[in-house]
Amino acid sequence: MNRIDSTMDDMANTKFLTLYSTLIKQFTTTTQFTNTEVVCLLIIYYKFVQINGPNAKQMKKKQMYNLFLVLFRIYDMTIIERILLNITADVVYISPEAWMKLFTVFLSKKLDERIQFAYKVYTTSTSGVLNRETVGMAIEKFFVGEDDDEIKELQADMLEFIFGKFDLDKDGVISYEEYYEIVTNQPVLLEFLGQIFPDLSDITVIAYCTNIATLFPDGD
Repeated sequence: MNRIDSTMDDMANTKFLTLYSTLIKQFTTTTQFTNTEVVCLLIIYYKFVQINGPNAKQMKKKQMYNLFLVLFRIYDMTIIERILLNITADVVYISPEAWMKLFTVFLSKKLDERIQFAYKVYTTSTSGVLNRETVGMAIEKFFVGEDDDEIKELQADMLEFIFGKFDLDKDGVISYEEYYEIVTNQPVLLEFLGQIFPDLSDITVIAYCTNIATLFPDGD
């Protein structure tokens, strides 16, 4: 047979296709990835599963944490937890569906999709909107120092600046519609409460590591 991955023998290739053929067809139809790209992403997932033992069925969540820190280079544990909550409700495992959902949004070129995901991440574990308390807690990590009074003053100034920018109707809440309008006009403000997506330079590394040819620098 023609091996789909030269690092796996014929038996491993056959087992992979048996386990994932249906998902390959599904994700090729429902995501922005080509069939080859879907296969490559699922092979990587499969190899993570294999590390967990011969009877393992899914990737462990702790393995995903390492990807965030090493490949995605996202280090805020609160943000990581909220991202994971938005792709799976499982507290131990990452399913292939959750795996593909993460890469679909991380590698999306559509600003609308990134805006929607980012707002969900920022509002996870809250009432679903960004009020002054929620934003205030989020920006606490932006300032460090020994002078508590100065830190509190800087935090208060930033809080006022953010609400002056995003709270268009001045009701003390940054709604999704307000966030969407501001970020659509100024995409640089997409991650105004902390990094959610890999940087553009890291996207290229991820593309090469996962063989996402459509994202190679000369792939456009």
